[in-house]
Amino acid sequence: MRAQANKINVNASARRAAVQTSIYRWSALFSPRMGLILLLLLCVFVSGISVIYTTFKNRYLLNELQELKTQRNELQVQWGQLLIEQSTFSLESRIERKAIDELAMEVPDISEIVMVRYD
Repeated sequence: MRAQANKINVNASARRAAVQTSIYRWSALFSPRMGLILLLLLCVFVSGISVIYTTFKNRYLLNELQELKTQRNELQVQWGQLLIEQSTFSLESRIERKAIDELAMEVPDISEIVMVRYD
């Protein structure tokens, strides 16, 4: 009886191994064709990830470019204001220099300055 039970267990084990072997053969998981398919799927996956990364980087750099253009415009406005301010200050010194050179005018001493009140 035991011998027959062992024989049945051995036959069942052999059948399971045969079924598993036939499933692997049927699915062809370890064939060169499956390796090629997996390699192609990996390439498609990597390509998709690189497209996503490139799109993200492109949008990030475009945003940074817009910020830099805005900053450039603000600096140009500030530069124009500084040029106007410089010309204003140079105009006062030029008027003072002409008043001293051509009209022989002088800045009075503090004791000579008279304050007039307006009520």
